[in-house]
Amino acid sequence: MNTNEIPNLCGLKREDFQTTVNCKNTDLYILKNKEGNEVAITNYGGAIVAIMVPDKNGNYANIIQGHDNIQDVINSPEPYLSRLIGRYGNRICKGKFQLNGKEYQLAINNAPNSLHGGNNGFNVKVWDALRMNDETVVLSYVSSYGEEGYTGEVKTTVAYTFNDDNELIIEYMATTNKKTIICLTNHGFFSLSGIANPTPSIDNVVCEINADYYLPIDSTSIPTGEIRFVKDTPFDFRHPKALGVDINADNEQIKNGSGYDHCYVLNKKEEGELSFAARLIEPNSGRIMEMYTTEPGMQLYTGNFENGIKGQHGATFPYRSAVCLEAQHFPDSPNHPYFPSVILRPDEQYKQKTIYKFGVVEK
Repeated sequence: MNTNEIPNLCGLKREDFQTTVNCKNTDLYILKNKEGNEVAITNYGGAIVAIMVPDKNGNYANIIQGHDNIQDVINSPEPYLSRLIGRYGNRICKGKFQLNGKEYQLAINNAPNSLHGGNNGFNVKVWDALRMNDETVVLSYVSSYGEEGYTGEVKTTVAYTFNDDNELIIEYMATTNKKTIICLTNHGFFSLSGIANPTPSIDNVVCEINADYYLPIDSTSIPTGEIRFVKDTPFDFRHPKALGVDINADNEQIKNGSGYDHCYVLNKKEEGELSFAARLIEPNSGRIMEMYTTEPGMQLYTGNFENGIKGQHGATFPYRSAVCLEAQHFPDSPNHPYFPSVILRPDEQYKQKTIYKFGVVEK
């Protein structure tokens, strides 16, 4: 029997995610571990539509924002809702960058800048999918030369694995036939209390981030170029702190981001090491999510532009009802030579590994 036909915790039906988009078939893949927990993914945009894990009392809920059918995924008012992002996660100033002395112009879809790969980024592509086993599905997509204004043909593979330690492991790999830029991520909108109508605010979620520095932004959310110490600012999460404590602080950076929408410079002993990045604790449910990544940066976004869109099984997603922890290189890196490089050459391989680990507080 196909594992997708077995009754599941998330209540999603495979047939509700099956359609054809641009001659390619969409589908639903439900990953299960030996604990009986689930992660549900569609190959449309690589969207994660459910993560079913228990709270401290053993009660299950979906802790990621998503939709319950493919048409709602395709037509979502939030086009990045828990999806894969590429070719370039986050913003590029005025959509311009230079490579080999040539200036490239990308789509301006977050005026005056380019955001998350442009108008038709990886988040709206139907990826080829290969189900490896109960715990793993591998997605692949070939981005053609010139797609969304980017140079080079890029072949990308993303593997989702949900293991028996309740770790959702996302492994990215990409190659190119011409020198290009790349910055991939997943834009998971996490609601650790469980999605509901309405999904609760994240103000009480306790956050810890393993970063001494963050990147200040201008009024259009582009990094100023400064790398600023978090001490004595609302951005200091080196020790656990509820997100709501400083989210409305009288602070220029908070105002520029309409809350938290900033990239943190993760503490690393060496480039590319897989290390602890952040931890979230939702006090009412007792759920914990830890994040580990090989990336140098992590964007903290607190759902500042959510407006009550309708989601899965009648849930609604109001203002600041989700936390996004996006593993990535820094925003606008092509225009800041001293930021970690996002250039990918034909003889190189882009690799990234990010882990979201779920658990509960000890009683």
